[in-house]
Amino acid sequence: MYIVNHRKIFYIIATVLMAGSLLAMFTWGFNPGIDFKGGSILEVSYQTTRPEIATLNQALAPLSLDQSIRPTGELGYIIRLKSITEPERVLLMKAITPNVATTPEVKRFDSIGPLLGREALSKSLVSIILVLLAIVIFITFAFRKVSEPVASWKYGLITVFALFHDVLVPTGVFVALGHFAGFEIDTLFVTALLVILGFSVHDTIVVFDRVRENLKLAHANHTKKSFEEIVGDSISQTFIRSINTSLTTLLALAVLYFIGPEVTKHFSLALLVGITAGTYSSIFIGSPLLVTVEKWQHKG
Repeated sequence: MYIVNHRKIFYIIATVLMAGSLLAMFTWGFNPGIDFKGGSILEVSYQTTRPEIATLNQALAPLSLDQSIRPTGELGYIIRLKSITEPERVLLMKAITPNVATTPEVKRFDSIGPLLGREALSKSLVSIILVLLAIVIFITFAFRKVSEPVASWKYGLITVFALFHDVLVPTGVFVALGHFAGFEIDTLFVTALLVILGFSVHDTIVVFDRVRENLKLAHANHTKKSFEEIVGDSISQTFIRSINTSLTTLLALAVLYFIGPEVTKHFSLALLVGITAGTYSSIFIGSPLLVTVEKWQHKG
């Protein structure tokens, strides 16, 4: 009952997080990767020692490639730049090769045109919208027999609001990191958001399902419990399970982030932030909102 009784505090925390994320998005904007804006990406690895980033930037300056250089591993770099032609790629390789002894090995070179980038962006947005729509339909159907005191479609809308929180928080974090540390929003980040949506809705449904079962028991046993008490009991009964499930997932992601390959670091970081936000919303936002909606109905 503690969470339900003090739900306004948790609403304020969620509001601050969401407002901060929106402020970051409107203030700094997104830093899209080549997946969305088009461009080229080159990953190289030096055999013994790698040159300093400042040295590479100085060497590439005359080519005007709008490059962004990020270290990977101990001897490699990932270089993101605008779309280039084959002659420009030859000049690029010469510029990042200080001498014959330090000729880098090309691990990866990809180039995406602006049309493909826009297509990837539109498909990513459509994917997220379709997932949210499918979730609303599924929850409305799954809770169709629960019409009192809160209609089943309201369970769906509350879930979507909680999921909006879960997506907005990691997006705001990555916008801030994009401004201060050069993090980019790419298709891998969108994939992380879709994973977060799936994980979070599972956690939310677990609590909602316990509310449904407790409502049935209360009606069957003619127990005189308020809806607020039933929701509070349901949260208490699923609290440890939700926390333990999230912690095991977060531990695995933490290991992937700290000792995994460089290419998955941003992906695992997005999941770490998003799943943490999702666990918070499932326990402290979604279920208490059922109580708030029920009380609004009585006032109306």
